[in-house]
Amino acid sequence: MCDQDHFEQDREEFEAQGLVTRRQFGVILGAGMAMMLPQVKNPVAVTESDVTVTTPDGTADCYFVHPAAGRAAGILVWPDIFGLRPAFRQMGKRLAESGYSVLVVNPFYRVKKAPTAEKGAATPIPSLLPLAQALNETTQMTDAKAFIGWLDKQNSVATNRKIGTQGYCMGGPIAFRTAAAVPDRVGAVASFHGGGLVTDMPNSPHLQAAKTKAQLLIAIAANDDMRSPNEKNVLKETFAKVNLPAEIEVYTGAAHGWCPPDSGVYNEPQAEKAWSRLLALYGKALA
Repeated sequence: MCDQDHFEQDREEFEAQGLVTRRQFGVILGAGMAMMLPQVKNPVAVTESDVTVTTPDGTADCYFVHPAAGRAAGILVWPDIFGLRPAFRQMGKRLAESGYSVLVVNPFYRVKKAPTAEKGAATPIPSLLPLAQALNETTQMTDAKAFIGWLDKQNSVATNRKIGTQGYCMGGPIAFRTAAAVPDRVGAVASFHGGGLVTDMPNSPHLQAAKTKAQLLIAIAANDDMRSPNEKNVLKETFAKVNLPAEIEVYTGAAHGWCPPDSGVYNEPQAEKAWSRLLALYGKALA
């Protein structure tokens, strides 16, 4: 599902390179603690709130942030295995300050309200696996429909514009499936260090995404590419066959999990590069 089995190995490699010390790693990964993201140039004023979204399986707790005035394209954000937490609230707010109405969801709401990782990004992965394993293709697609349906009912969302969705780690394939679940509404999909995008199953996320009308951004961690070097080629070939615009790139020096600011392998230069490409995607596909 995601490359968390190698998380400690990645930390050791980055420490050996002098990119992060053990003490810095522990501080950065402190419960809910995140480094401050760079400020948005000319940010718009935003309104933020905790909201609940009714789904076929219950009530999901989410974070909604949007420009204080007017209507904007909607964005659905799927967090990584550590779930909805301050780092993703910060990322969602930054996106809203760039002019979007953003819903950051708790994908594990069936089991537990956020925060679902007691120690934030420092939470041991084995303790979180039951949450991730409780999700499947069906739950992901029904949730996607419910979340996008909720967005479309908000006064701050411009329903005449396409919706974007982005996912991190395990959220990558869910973002792919979101586009498949609501193909007429989703115009842009972004995956950052996504795991499980390509499988040998007929319902592989990449095959589902290939049946949509969305433009794609797929940002791959360098160490993920080392472990699965052919995956990027499969993605490129699959989307080229159906003429789907797809920007697929391996981010040099970026380890799995490099984008969230509370990650122990947070790489600001490469995270900012990925962020700029995300804004470029949305500016083009959601105009």
